[in-house]
Amino acid sequence: RKMSSNRLADTVPRNVLDDIYRCSFKRQTGVSLKYIIDFGQYPIERQMIVSARFLHKELPVRLAHRVAELENLPHGLSEKKRVLKVRDMYVESFKELREFPAIHDMVDEVKFTTLLSKIYERHANVVPLLALGVAELKKDFGTTAFRDLPEIHQFLDGFYMSRIGIRMLVGQHIALKTQAEDYIGLINIKVRPCVVAQHAIDDAREMCLRLYGSAPEVKVYGDNDFSMAYVPGHLHQMLFELVKNSLRAVQDRFEDDPDPPPIRVIIAQGGEDVTIKVSDEGGGIPRSGLPRIWTYMYSTAKISILDAQLADGCELNTPAVLAGYGYGLPLSRLYARYFGGDLQIISMEGYGTDAYLHISRLGNVQEPLP
Repeated sequence: RKMSSNRLADTVPRNVLDDIYRCSFKRQTGVSLKYIIDFGQYPIERQMIVSARFLHKELPVRLAHRVAELENLPHGLSEKKRVLKVRDMYVESFKELREFPAIHDMVDEVKFTTLLSKIYERHANVVPLLALGVAELKKDFGTTAFRDLPEIHQFLDGFYMSRIGIRMLVGQHIALKTQAEDYIGLINIKVRPCVVAQHAIDDAREMCLRLYGSAPEVKVYGDNDFSMAYVPGHLHQMLFELVKNSLRAVQDRFEDDPDPPPIRVIIAQGGEDVTIKVSDEGGGIPRSGLPRIWTYMYSTAKISILDAQLADGCELNTPAVLAGYGYGLPLSRLYARYFGGDLQIISMEGYGTDAYLHISRLGNVQEPLP
C-alpha cells in the first residue's frame, strides 16, 4: 500500500505550485515605522488604493517565502500535522490573494480589505499551532538533543519575525479604516511608555496573584508625560513578559518573606533610543544557562495545556497564554527588533536579572525581513 504523500506537489495544482515557487524567489519589500506613519497620516481614498495595491503585490511574495520554507524543514518537522496545517493555511491565503483581480477603485479596495480581514483571522493561531508541531519534534528528540538543533530555532526566529511583519502590514491597512485620536492605524503617535508599563505591570501582577496568592511590588521610574510613536500592543506584550518573569523569579526566591524586594522599571529617553530596564533581585540565571533563554520551548510549562486549549478552539495568541510555553522571551526580542530595537538580558547569579529593552525613537529602520 502506497504511503499518502503530504508534499505540496501532490496536494496543490501544478500552476499554483509553480506560482508559489516563482514568488518565493522574488525579493520582499521592507517598510519602516516612519514610512508607515508618513504614509498613513492622511488616509484619503488614493492612499488606501495605493496601500491595497502594495499589499496585493507584496503579501503573496511574503507568504510564498514561508510556504517554501515550511515545505523544506529539517528533521521531519515539515511532516508534523500542525506544521502541515500552517503550510496549507498559507497556501490558501496565497491562492486567494493571487486570484483577486487588479485594484482600480474604492469598490475594489473595500472588497480587498474584506479579504485581508478574513486572512488576518485565519492566521490568528499560527504561533501556538507551530509551537505544538515543534513540541512534537522535541518529544521525538528529547529535550537535550532538541536544544542542539540551531536550525530549528533559526527557522522559528525567521518565521515569527516574518509573521509580525505580515500582521503589522495587514492590521495597519485594516486599522486605517477607523481613525482613533492620536492613532495612525495601529500606531499611536503619542504612546506614553510609563502608562503602557503600568498597564503591563497591573496585568502581570494580577497573573502572579492568581498563581501565588501574592505579588511583589513593582516601581516605575521615568517621565510620566514623555510620549513617542509606537505600536502600544507590541510594547505591552514585551513589558508584560519581562515583568512577569521578574515577578516569578522574586516570588520563587522570597516565597516565605512577607516583604520581598520590589522590581524596578526604569524608563530612559536617549536621542536614538528609549531604553526600559526591568530590574529584579530574583536570584539571577547561571551564565551557562543564559543562551538557553532565547531558545524556543525552554519553559518547563506543560505543552499539553496548550494542546487542550487548541482543541477547544479558544483564542491562543494572548501574551498570557503564550508566556508559559517558552515563547515569551524569544518573541519579545523579535517584536523589539522588528522596528529597529533590541532586548538584552544581563544576569548576576545569586542576586538578580536586568532586562534592557531598547526601542528606536527614530523609526527609520527597515523591517528585518528573513
